[in-house]
Amino acid sequence: MKFANVLVVGGSGFIGRHLVAELARRSINVTVPSRRRERAKHLILLPTVEVVEADVNAPGVLERLARGCQAVINLVGILHGRFRDAHVELPLKIVSACRAAGVKRVLHISALGASAGAPSGYLRTKAIGEQALLDADDLDVTTFRPSVVFGPEDRFLNLFAMLARFLPALVLACPRARFQPVYVGDVARVMATALGERSSHGKSYELCGPGKYSLEELVELACAASGRRRPVIGLSDRLSYLQAWLMEWSPGPLMTRDNYFSMQVPNVCAEGCTLPFGIVPQALEAIAPAYLAPSGPRERYPQLRWRARR
Repeated sequence: MKFANVLVVGGSGFIGRHLVAELARRSINVTVPSRRRERAKHLILLPTVEVVEADVNAPGVLERLARGCQAVINLVGILHGRFRDAHVELPLKIVSACRAAGVKRVLHISALGASAGAPSGYLRTKAIGEQALLDADDLDVTTFRPSVVFGPEDRFLNLFAMLARFLPALVLACPRARFQPVYVGDVARVMATALGERSSHGKSYELCGPGKYSLEELVELACAASGRRRPVIGLSDRLSYLQAWLMEWSPGPLMTRDNYFSMQVPNVCAEGCTLPFGIVPQALEAIAPAYLAPSGPRERYPQLRWRARR
């Protein structure tokens, strides 16, 4: 089936901007809803992309947007806040909207380590939302479970590089937490390729890069690549929990107790796991230094605008 029109929910976010660009490169018409159109201005200039101001949680909006589309892609995920609304209720609304609009193809981002018995609300609700989609056997659903995703606008490595600008040392919770970061461009290619792959229907793919790291190693890499080597002080489990609890009370918290619980689950793929469709994963060391390296005001301006959502 030819996919001429695709609705991408959450398309204005970090993964979304790369996936939407990849779909546009493949000459697919893409609709991206956003509560504030100006937050998706970086997508407006892409050919075949239409950004519409809409609240996808409002009654009837998803059904209206899905009409005339051949596929719906859901990229919505949050690290703090009302997990059930974003990770469970929204996927259920997407199922309902697809049925009402006659859309059969659905792609969905879940999370590596998601399970009903996971220790964090983030991972539990991700698992429930993913299963709700896979249980919709009248739809052709493919889900993806990435490890932490890195790339030029990420809020992971860039966060630690930014903290290194202002702090003489970094006090780190859960320093031994395990990750297998995957490049955002690889995630976009996998998802765009899966769209037309009938063999992917009903499947869930784990997405990881080639290297496994502790959180402490990733922070040291981010600091070194940004030209600001800093001592990294790893906290014990008890102090890590205390730090998360204290940060949870700050506005726009960098960490919460739920994040602490999520990091108790190794965020790595099984041994021998590779990206599907023959896509070779990019190494963190080959990509991250280029965007973490110190830059002048002209080079930093687009990144600052992106982080400010302007």
